This record gives sequence, structure tokens and C-alpha cells, in this order.
Amino acid sequence: MNDKLKIAAREFSSRLMIGTGKYQTFRQMAEALEKSGAEIITVAVRRVNVSDRNKESLLDWIDTGKCFILPNTAGCYTVDDAVRIARLGREAGLSDWVKLEVIGDEKTLFPDNIGLLEATEILVREGFIVLPYTNDDVVMARRLVNAGAAAVMPLGAPIGSGMGIQNQANIRILREMITEVPLIVDAGVGTASDAALAMELGADGVLMNTGIALARDPIAMAEAMNYATRAGRLAYLAGRIPKKLYATASSPLEGVVR
Repeated sequence: MNDKLKIAAREFSSRLMIGTGKYQTFRQMAEALEKSGAEIITVAVRRVNVSDRNKESLLDWIDTGKCFILPNTAGCYTVDDAVRIARLGREAGLSDWVKLEVIGDEKTLFPDNIGLLEATEILVREGFIVLPYTNDDVVMARRLVNAGAAAVMPLGAPIGSGMGIQNQANIRILREMITEVPLIVDAGVGTASDAALAMELGADGVLMNTGIALARDPIAMAEAMNYATRAGRLAYLAGRIPKKLYATASSPLEGVVR
């Protein structure tokens, strides 16, 4: 099926994006990346040794011939900090793309959407391809699109919580209202059914890290997320039957022997 995910001017076959944090070893991370089938791999700029590339780095374990590196500004709580880290990632040769995070609350890790919008405007003016992590608010999503965001990445649940999609109605509304750029559910996925649901609700992609990295078997979970994302997308394109209160016979009554 020729069903590509297109962000800015690039196309990707996989709609699953995964992070590189929290794995026990770099080798385990690399094996999970392989099983996931993901082509977009997000990397926290602060975790990359950009000053001395002779030392071992997580980048040494990522096949950049197969995967696209998406730097992120994880851990940034101010506009200035997020913009600085994005610039650092570009200057280090990682990418001029950025998964933009401006965190507003230390306990919930919810985004500071006012700061996020400001940082998006700054980085878009500087030529970055900006993918902002935001809440599931269609008003803010619209403002981010108008500011030049290349995608909108609403949370499904708090980062690392594993609770799955907590507000399906908002994701459905976002899918209906945001059509100019991809809609990528980011954060909260805990197991394969969560990924499938996100895709069945119409998300163009799903990004996760903790749900794979902290699973009992990260390699197996990465493979499960691969299948779930693909199955959810296919189900969305196929179109589910309407929900009904009462039964409908599976076999037609016409032509039966009486």
C-alpha cells in the first residue's frame, strides 16, 4: 500500500516514531529500533555528546542510512532554553528539524503552550522544520499551524504515564479540524492497543519512548508497536462499522430454507 507519511518535503513509510531514552544499553536500544521499523528516531540534544565525537555516543548505534534523526528539546522549561538547544542541534550537524518541547510544569510535564507558540515562531523564522509537542487543544493547534509548524503533536496522556489516549473526543476533533499538517499523537502510549487506537482515531503517526524502553521485553514491545501502528492505520482507512445498541444478524435472512 502506497500510504506514506509526509512531513514538510520528506516522505516516510513507517508512521511509528520512537525515542532513544531509558533503555538499559545502547545495544538494546538499537535492537528495539530495528524491530520497530521506525524511520524517524527522536534524540534529546542534551544526551548527545556534541563536543567530542570521538567518544561513544548513542548516535553510533543508529543506522542513519535507514533512520532520520529528529532532535528534540526535552528538558527545556523556557523559550530561550528551547531555542538555544534547537540551534545547538543544528550547529552540531544533527538536523534543522526539531521536535519542540517547552515544558510548563515539572510534575506533569505538560507543555507551556504560550512559550511553545513563541518558540515555534522564532524557529520557523530561522528555517527550522518545527514539530511542537502540545496538549490536545484544537485552538492551540490551529495557532501552531498558523505559526508555521510542520506537524502538530498532541499528548495522549502525560509523558511516560502509559495511560493511553485519555481524551478520544479531542483527538477526533483535532483530526477533523487540523488537515493542513500531520497530526502525531505524542506521549502516554503504554501498550500496542494504545498505538492502534491512536491510529484508528485518525492520527497520522504516533511517537513513543517509555512504552517500549521500560517494557519487560523492549525488543518484543517494539515489534508489537510496529504491527499495532500499521493495523490501526489500515483500520482507519478501511472505516469501521457504526456502533449500534442492538444486534444485527450476521447472515441475511433472504433465501433461507423455511
